[in-house]
Amino acid sequence: MRYGFWTPVFGGWLRNVPDEGMAATWAYTKALCQRAEQIGYDLTLVAELNLNDIKGTDQPALDAWSTAAALAAVTDRLELMVAVRPNFHQPALFAKQAANIDQISNGRLALNVVSSWWAQEAQSYGLQFDQHDDRYGRTSEWLTVVDGLWTDPVFNHDGERYQLKDAICEPKPVRKPVVYAGGESETAKTMIAEQCDAYVMHGDAVEVIAEKIADMKRRRAATGKPPLTFGMAAYAIVRDTEQEAKAEVARITTLDPNAPGFDNFDQWLSGTQLEREMKLQEYSVSNRGLRPNLVGTPAQVRDRIDAYEAAGVDLLLLQMSPQYEEMERFAGAVIH
Repeated sequence: MRYGFWTPVFGGWLRNVPDEGMAATWAYTKALCQRAEQIGYDLTLVAELNLNDIKGTDQPALDAWSTAAALAAVTDRLELMVAVRPNFHQPALFAKQAANIDQISNGRLALNVVSSWWAQEAQSYGLQFDQHDDRYGRTSEWLTVVDGLWTDPVFNHDGERYQLKDAICEPKPVRKPVVYAGGESETAKTMIAEQCDAYVMHGDAVEVIAEKIADMKRRRAATGKPPLTFGMAAYAIVRDTEQEAKAEVARITTLDPNAPGFDNFDQWLSGTQLEREMKLQEYSVSNRGLRPNLVGTPAQVRDRIDAYEAAGVDLLLLQMSPQYEEMERFAGAVIH
């Protein structure tokens, strides 16, 4: 199993807890990521939202790509999986920018391609917001352009949304970045099977994750391309006793519907196509992180991770709070 973590660009993951002791600052991010690679973490996921959907839209949120460039220069080993939303990035300019960051990191950049869900944010920034299947249509063409620029000496493209003539991207990436993507609709799964390298999932029960992996393996095999790898988001709570761990779950899920981070719940539901009902209480922790139940003693958490590994999960994308202290605890108790 590889262990990744979410860089807390929003100042935390809990909508019920205003201050988690993990400020959305470059100083905190730098210290966290440098320590993480020292204690056994393999990857960090840098999310991309310009508005803070966890703590409230008026709260600080770090920019993903300038943060990624800075991290590339101050880390040595971490894979930098950086979220990118095609409707926010012109693909040719993005390919140039990302190739340069990959050069700075010596080949450690990866993409987490996200086809957006938050209409309010796009409208706030004056950007087009496509309907669901159109978003994946844009993502598909966008990936074609980016891949072409990273592959061909001179690239031309005459598509529905993008037109390029004799475009050049030099220097190219040290290695072509791995493309991760998630999605639960038929449109999303088809695109991922055909154009991406890895499938990332929200947290869920082992049997649900196993079914998703089996389905995506079948879809991928039909394309004739190399196998996908599989990642899953999870929120981890490790304590000396199960009782202590459950008490922490109760604390972080005690519902405060008036918390600013719940303002976009209905919008989030309308902008996604989910296979399972999303409960408001679950939304208190982002990315359905409590469903995998990585909660308990070190032995209990290791057993659950073993079950996910047996189901085909290659990478865990962990959230914890407060991130620095809890990642240190998790590394000592579970990874090592």
